[in-house]
Amino acid sequence: MAQLSQAGILAWARRSAGLSWLLLALLAGGARAEPTDHRPFAGTLMVATAAGQGKLPLRASADWTLPMPEAIRALVVVPGALRDADLSLRMAQASLYAAGDAGRGTLILVPQFMAEPDMAAHGVPNDLLHWNITGWIDGEAATGPAPISSFEALDAIVKRLADPAVFPNLRRLVIAGHAGGGQLVQRYAVVGRGAAALTNAGGAVRYVVANASSYLWFGEDRPVSTSRTACSAVDRWRYGLAQPPVYVEETEGLEERYIARDVVYLLGEADVDPNHPLLDKSCAAEAQGPNRYRRGMNYLFALELRHPNLVRHRVVNVWGVGHDAASMFVSPCGLAVLFDRPGCTPF
Repeated sequence: MAQLSQAGILAWARRSAGLSWLLLALLAGGARAEPTDHRPFAGTLMVATAAGQGKLPLRASADWTLPMPEAIRALVVVPGALRDADLSLRMAQASLYAAGDAGRGTLILVPQFMAEPDMAAHGVPNDLLHWNITGWIDGEAATGPAPISSFEALDAIVKRLADPAVFPNLRRLVIAGHAGGGQLVQRYAVVGRGAAALTNAGGAVRYVVANASSYLWFGEDRPVSTSRTACSAVDRWRYGLAQPPVYVEETEGLEERYIARDVVYLLGEADVDPNHPLLDKSCAAEAQGPNRYRRGMNYLFALELRHPNLVRHRVVNVWGVGHDAASMFVSPCGLAVLFDRPGCTPF
């Protein structure tokens, strides 16, 4: 969600119906113009795997280390490419405020996937998990303190949310991300294993993929004809299933599991700039379409061709909005997919 400067969030808040000026002041006063100027961590979650352990920094709307019987819904928001968890938390809180009664009982969590430049620039403890600059988006292993995938970090969050001793009444989980965060969420929706703990207990999980720059495709067909010789990456992970990260133990059956999950592609109808500075312009991404909006539409269309009875995946358009995370999530359709709030007419 790197595009959210202080000026941008002020402009968005003024446009957003229902946001009080007190909330606007909270957002603007806390926003930093420089996205990598991270604040002290609100908390950490220990992530332990066979490969080792490390702490994942995160922000939360309440102290989730204590039992929370009042929580009936959790919203996990994955920040974008510049990893600003503080701003993402404030944006999620603004969406919760705008949702009104539909958002009651919601716990917000924002994990922060630190990159190596963050460690060097801010002198943070070495036991915090950190990745290379884009490896966390792809689900790759952390570069320290242990080779733990960002997918395993999300698994750890979901596992705790599924603990009935801490969250006895939590029945709804939404995992959402915009831009780079949306890419991680989409790939996690394909390969992630954490949701089973909640769904087996009767809970529901939704994945909201907003304005992603690229998608993990099944099969070899792409909307833009591409030579495999000239663009060998088109079928490789992050764009295809070949050579996946260690977390992905096997690829057989992933597509069937994915289409059975509740996935929303939340697309800004005006996110059509083919030269946006943060748009993936690699040949593998260009094979999916010329811009983020077309890539999202192309992806669902391709899934529908492969699965004519596809019912649990859908595009929800946000009309008149471009690459703007705050405007996406506080829109009527954003509130509908995050909080099940009425008022959205989907595409």
